[in-house]
Amino acid sequence: MPNIVILTGAGISAESGLKTFRDNDGLWENHRLEDVATPEAFARDPALVYRFYNQRRVQLLNQDVRPNAAHIAIAKLQQRIGNKLTLVTQNVDNLHELAGTEDVVHMHGELLSARCLKSGKRFVTHDSFDSNARCECCEEPAGIRPDIVWFGEQPMYMDYIYNKLATADWFLAIGTSGNVYPAAGFVEVAKMAGAKTAELNLDPGANDYMFDYQQQGLATAVVPKFLSQFK
Repeated sequence: MPNIVILTGAGISAESGLKTFRDNDGLWENHRLEDVATPEAFARDPALVYRFYNQRRVQLLNQDVRPNAAHIAIAKLQQRIGNKLTLVTQNVDNLHELAGTEDVVHMHGELLSARCLKSGKRFVTHDSFDSNARCECCEEPAGIRPDIVWFGEQPMYMDYIYNKLATADWFLAIGTSGNVYPAAGFVEVAKMAGAKTAELNLDPGANDYMFDYQQQGLATAVVPKFLSQFK
């Protein structure tokens, strides 16, 4: 059974009712990324940033937002091949977990998590919070921030991801734009290690020319079909 590394982006969650991270107009939920997704934005207007992510968290917890067939297909693949599958996601939602996938690598953080501004410790929360909220990990409680990797910050688990790419037999990119690094460079790393590569996307990504195989269409259609070959 081959070692498979899957990278998922916002396109896989779009059919579950979540807007993609960056719409065609360059906005995320009608906000400029520079205003809600950078350390500078948090320093300049923390109230806006807290409010923005609180709203995204409420949206995610809406009962109408559920995993779709693509999320479920990946979970079923993990059930078949176990630790031969590594799932890395750029998404900050929890739809992979709700579908049943375990050990999801959230390289850009999670909406249902917060981070201590002093210690960096992360903890699960489903509640809204603001600048008045305090951690429970420090002797003198410190403030907390959204557990999101903003532009200009280093994505998480990079050493682990690169180690997995180095031993991959297959690398699949699903629902990714192909223009956000370092994730957009994973295909090149995998190819250098000898992996076969495939892009499954609604539209070709910016780096689609790097892939051995491309399939365009809705994730709910192309992902289950493509993954069915791995028994």
